[in-house]
Amino acid sequence: MQRGPDDLPLEGFADRLARNLPDPGGVLEPGRWRPLRSLLWMAAMLVVLVAILSLQSVVRSVTSDATAILAMAFVTVVLGYGAYAALVRWGEKRAPVELRLAALPVELAIGVATGAAIIGATIGFLALTGAYSITPGVWGDKLHDVRETLGTGLLEELLARLVIFRLLARAFRVDVALALSAALFGLAHLANPDASTGSAVAIAIEAGLTFAGFYLLTGRIWMSVGAHAGWNFTLGAIFGARVSGMPGEGSLFTSLPSPGAPVWLTGGGFGPEASPVAVIIGLAVFVVVLRLTLAGNAWSRSSRPPLRKGKPTKRDAC
Repeated sequence: MQRGPDDLPLEGFADRLARNLPDPGGVLEPGRWRPLRSLLWMAAMLVVLVAILSLQSVVRSVTSDATAILAMAFVTVVLGYGAYAALVRWGEKRAPVELRLAALPVELAIGVATGAAIIGATIGFLALTGAYSITPGVWGDKLHDVRETLGTGLLEELLARLVIFRLLARAFRVDVALALSAALFGLAHLANPDASTGSAVAIAIEAGLTFAGFYLLTGRIWMSVGAHAGWNFTLGAIFGARVSGMPGEGSLFTSLPSPGAPVWLTGGGFGPEASPVAVIIGLAVFVVVLRLTLAGNAWSRSSRPPLRKGKPTKRDAC
């Protein structure tokens, strides 16, 4: 019997989240052993990219010249993204659409503004409740702060979102990958000063989920990079608070927990990122981004037909 339009399959939750992800090809082709193939490919990419990123540490170990260190940081970013693009073309048999440069200016700017707004709202709430005090600071090398936060955003998002999250989504499903990659992102911050289980959970929720959400929304990495950079820049360079437990060396303001303020509210020595305020605000942004992704959005990499009534099906793309 011929099927009518109302009998066409309905995209499932994970399928709709994955609608902007690049089409799988090459080593990620649907079929037998794809979960294992995806995980092995993720491991191979990480080995190559971590080896490239370690060049910065090598240079820092042999020289303290600021120009040489800055030059190597720039070279590392270019090599890292270049290697990623080459690996995608070779192993996945596709163009690296997630690095589309035409989208970079607008999406990076939106990301920076969003990351700055999340931190601004967090610090603002803590200050209004008396949990944090904000005083004028001494801001020295502004350009250094811009370079540092942008470089961190570029390199960490390359590893955490383009490699780990994207390939976990191919190995399992997007919703599973969101949980796993966020947990790994939180665990990666446990080595930072004053870190705790609570701070790792906070980072996983407010940043790990949210930054991955921006990638799902656009199908490109630039908004995630911008949000990461804007987040760190606003927290450290503007407000002078600890960034994931790390103290800064100069900032527009100095933000510290007020004497007697509860540690559970301020985040303690780890900084405002361990505060439930940051978790609630970050999670709220993630929910909004998720709803935009599920509904379809102006940043969609390709147009999709409207959803039809019928039974959900599991697509190979997830």
